[in-house]
Amino acid sequence: MDVWPLVLLSVQLCLCCAYEGTPWCAPIKVKHGDVSCRTPRGENYRNVMGTRCKIRCKQGYESKSSEVVCMASKHWSSSYACQEIRCAKLNMPPNGGYKCSDGSYFNSRCEFFCSPGYVLMGQKTATCQYRKTWSAGVPTCVDVDPPKIKCPNLKDKWAEPAKLTARVTWETPEGVDTADGILTDVILKGKPSKSNFPEGLHKMSYTVFDRAGNKGSCRFSVRVRVRRCNALFPPDNGYMKCDSDADNYGTTCEFTCTGGYELRGSAARVCQYGLTWSGTDTTCAAMNINVGVRTAAALLDQFYEKRRLLVISAPTAANHNYRFQMTNLQHAQCGLDLRHVTVIEVVGTFPAQIGRIRHRLLPPALALQLRLLLQISQRSFQMVLVDKQGMDKQRYPFPITAAELFTTIDTFPLRKDEMVLQQEAGQTCQS
Repeated sequence: MDVWPLVLLSVQLCLCCAYEGTPWCAPIKVKHGDVSCRTPRGENYRNVMGTRCKIRCKQGYESKSSEVVCMASKHWSSSYACQEIRCAKLNMPPNGGYKCSDGSYFNSRCEFFCSPGYVLMGQKTATCQYRKTWSAGVPTCVDVDPPKIKCPNLKDKWAEPAKLTARVTWETPEGVDTADGILTDVILKGKPSKSNFPEGLHKMSYTVFDRAGNKGSCRFSVRVRVRRCNALFPPDNGYMKCDSDADNYGTTCEFTCTGGYELRGSAARVCQYGLTWSGTDTTCAAMNINVGVRTAAALLDQFYEKRRLLVISAPTAANHNYRFQMTNLQHAQCGLDLRHVTVIEVVGTFPAQIGRIRHRLLPPALALQLRLLLQISQRSFQMVLVDKQGMDKQRYPFPITAAELFTTIDTFPLRKDEMVLQQEAGQTCQS
């Protein structure tokens, strides 16, 4: 009988017996956790080959494997270390940030914040949980803070001399936003800077928007004042023509008198800076006709550039044409005055002739000279119309109506200017 196979089997059995109960893998030491091992045959050592160990980590920690086995290679089947649970890194909220108590590890509490000018929308905190998830999502930072803008503070402006406006200038303001910084795209409601503003209070505003659409605005006003003198009025029997607004600083007012009246005082007055009028008060005094002059030319000179003359001559006061003419003109006195017409009557024949200007009588010699100067016959009815320059404009050998006379006078060049002034002054007449 061959005994070698029996010997080899005995050697193998002895070798196996030698490994049984012998520490094989490295001893398990679990930090931040506990381990519970079970050997194949109840050996005293907990790291013999075939030993199975269950890993239990403390709260906040985890192991890659919940159970490991001691392998023949003298290594445990996998890593068994308890590692701290870690959540994914949080994203940084735009225009904001966060601070965490322990990074992204378990139970770390992160507080979110926003940059100046932004408001947090969402949960303010998030905590890393056991399942590696955060208790809340990342919030957003919203710009709800409106931009600020400061309008100019303008003092009252005075209108320029002879004007009713003032040029007002200011610097265009900028908007300031905590989120966007300086904002230069501002919107003005009203006239722009360097404009001419009329008298009065002008309310204006500036508006600015930030990138989020938040609106900021401010208001300001421009007040323009006009220096004004006390109001002037046209003198009785006269006209006043002023430039600008008639009473503002720098205005010039010019005065003229109606025909038959003489200007007394200043012909022009200016509203001065001290709000007083230059010159003296203006009046229009009635002409003082001197019938005691020696010549007809001296008599007519008194009316030069002041009044028109209608000289009516008749041989007697009983003359039919004379009586008809005087009766017709008696009802047209308003129209005569409006057209600056003075009627001179010369009645009779030499040496018993007499002249009259309304209620003032002319000496016979002066009446005779007037007929001779104007070449008027004393034997028949005749009328002569003389303009303000002393020119013989029209002769009438027979009576005419007041309407015909007025139509002729209204065609004179000077009369057209007079009509404009009278219309502006509201002077009218029905006759």
